Amino acid sequence: MSEKNIFDEMLGTEGQLRAPYAEFNHWFEGEDPARLRAKQREAEEVFRLMGITFNVYGRTEAEERLIPFDIIPRIIAAREWKKLSKGIEQRVRAINAFLHDVYNRQEIIKAGRVPREMIANNEAFLPQMLGMTPPGGIYTHIVGVDLVRTGDDDFYVLEDNARTPSGVSYMLENRETMLQMFPELFAKNKVQSIQNYPTDLRRSLAACAPAACEGTPTVAVLTPGVYNSAYYEHAFLADQMGVELVEGHDLRVVNGRVAMRTTRGYKPIDVLYRRIDDEYLDPLSFNPESALGVPGIMDVYRAGGITIANAPGTGIADDKAIYSYMPDIVEFYTGEKAILKNVPTWRCSEAEPLAYVLDNLSDLVVKEVHGSGGYGMLIGPTASKREIEAFRRKLKARPGNYIAQPTLSLSTVPIFNKAGLTPRHVDLRPYVQCSPKGINITPGGLTRVALKKGSLVVNSSQGGGTKDTWVLED
Repeated sequence: MSEKNIFDEMLGTEGQLRAPYAEFNHWFEGEDPARLRAKQREAEEVFRLMGITFNVYGRTEAEERLIPFDIIPRIIAAREWKKLSKGIEQRVRAINAFLHDVYNRQEIIKAGRVPREMIANNEAFLPQMLGMTPPGGIYTHIVGVDLVRTGDDDFYVLEDNARTPSGVSYMLENRETMLQMFPELFAKNKVQSIQNYPTDLRRSLAACAPAACEGTPTVAVLTPGVYNSAYYEHAFLADQMGVELVEGHDLRVVNGRVAMRTTRGYKPIDVLYRRIDDEYLDPLSFNPESALGVPGIMDVYRAGGITIANAPGTGIADDKAIYSYMPDIVEFYTGEKAILKNVPTWRCSEAEPLAYVLDNLSDLVVKEVHGSGGYGMLIGPTASKREIEAFRRKLKARPGNYIAQPTLSLSTVPIFNKAGLTPRHVDLRPYVQCSPKGINITPGGLTRVALKKGSLVVNSSQGGGTKDTWVLED
C-alpha cells in the first residue's frame, strides 16, 4: 500500500490544503511549537487527573492505561456530514427493522435474502427474544457505526455496534479539553456542538419507557463494576445524565418490577441502560453463574415492566458475518440502495471464499466474527510469516469463526509529535440515539487514531489514541 496514494484529510492526495482545514492551518502556522507541546502535555495531565483510563486484558491482570489524546482535530465539512448522516440513519433504521423481523415474522429469511442458518446457528441470536417487541419497537437505542474513509468522497462502514457501543465519554471529554485549551480555535471555526449528548440521551431513553411507567420515567445505568474496562464511561454517563449508576446487587424484582435500592427502600426502574453483555443479564435465563445481572429481569422485560437498552439479542445485527449481508438488509427494509458502502467481505464459513482467503492471507485482514477491540485479528500485509501460518491453522480449525476483507487504504489525519504534523490512519465512530420520537445523530463522533507509523489498528487496546472530531456548520 503506497503512502503516495493514501488520502490525507488535511492535504488530500496531492498535498493541497483542503478547505475544511483552511482556518485551522492558518492558526497552526502562527503557533509556537513549544507552546503546542506544552498543551499536549497539559491535555495528558487533564486526562490523568480525571481518570480517563481503560483496562487492557489478556495479561495475568488487567492493566490500566491512559487514553492517548492528540490535540490536532479531525475536521469534517458540513456537506460531507450531511451525506454521512443520511447513510447512517438509513442503516440504523434497517438494523432496527431487521432485529424486529428476525425475532418475529422472519420475512427476510423467507425471502431468501439471509440464510436461515446464519441466524439459527449464530451465538448472538437469543431464542428468548422470539415473539418479543420492545417498548416503542426500539431494539437499538444507542448505535455506534464505525466508518473509514479512502478518498475525498469515499466512505465505508467497517462495522456496526448495536450491542453496547463504547467510547462516547472520550468523544465528550476530547471536546471539553479542546475547548479549555484552545478557545480561540472555536472562535475561528464554526464547529457543531456535541455537548448536549447526555441530555439528549436521557430524553431519548425516557421516550422508550414501558407501559408500566407512571409519571416521569426513572432511568438508570447498569455497570458490571469498577473492574470493567469501560467503567469510567459508565460512571461518566450516569453522572452527566443525572441518573443512578447501579450494579446487579443493587437491583431486585419487586412486585413485578425491577427496582433499585435507595435510602427510602426499593424504587422501580423504567429504563435500564445496561452496559453488560446478554450472557450476564439474567442468571435465570442465561448464564446461571452470573453475579452481574438481575435474577428475573427477563420475565419483567417480557411482561412490559422495564425497557432494557439496548435490547437483548441485538448482537445478531452487528455480527461480522451478518455484516456482509447489510447491503441486502438495507434494501430489503428501506426499498433503497445503501447510501454507505460495505467493505467487500469473504465469509470463511463457505468453501470457495475460504479457499481464496487461505491463498491470499498475506494481503487480507481477517477478523473473528464476534471479535472486538482489535483482538483476534490478522492484518496480512504487516504480519510475519510465522503469524500468518499460525492464523492459517486457526482458520482451518474454525473457518466459520472468521471473515476476511481487503486491506483498505485508510485515510490519514495529522497528529502532533516531535516532527510536527505527521499523518496517521484513522476511523470514526458516530453515535446514534434512537427512540419512537426519531433518530438523533451526534455531529462528529469518536475519531480513533493509530499512533504508530503505518499501523491500521486504531483500537486503544492496541496502542491507538483519540482526537476531537469537528463537524463544521454550513
